[in-house]
Amino acid sequence: MEQNQPTIGKFSLTYGLILGAISVVFGLMLYSMDAHTSQDTSNTIISIVIAVAIIMLAIFNFRKANEGYLSLGQAIKLAIMIALVSGLIWIVYMLFMVNVLDTNFITTIAENQKAAMEAEGTLSAAQIEQQYEGTLNYFWISYPFILIFNVIMGLIIGLIGGLILKKARPQ
Repeated sequence: MEQNQPTIGKFSLTYGLILGAISVVFGLMLYSMDAHTSQDTSNTIISIVIAVAIIMLAIFNFRKANEGYLSLGQAIKLAIMIALVSGLIWIVYMLFMVNVLDTNFITTIAENQKAAMEAEGTLSAAQIEQQYEGTLNYFWISYPFILIFNVIMGLIIGLIGGLILKKARPQ
């Protein structure tokens, strides 16, 4: 008797929403601590660890629901789609952040970058000012890069997770 096979779409939507929600909660936590504009690498590392954990959990649970079988392609598709869904949720959150929660967010980011470049001392004042103005005027370009970064991260996590957890069906 043929049982219902799990669908990548359902799993990716479910776990993408979970990852997106956890990411937004983490972002709100940073906002409440006034750390949302910091360029601290630990925030990025924590976000990546959360993404790896959720995506790997999704791949593991998909394999379990698929009678213990998982192909590399299924793992990669699942991970990319989860990353895409969570990336879209993160973009909506960022739009909310920039337009409602912290209307000075972009300016603060630009000023932090300007201060870091001035401290580094490798660029001229004109180049620093050009970078500053570019950040203010073209911050919107970061939204597609969020999606691109998420998809690449999903591809890498899916590839590694798929290689670790794959199990082919007997022929």
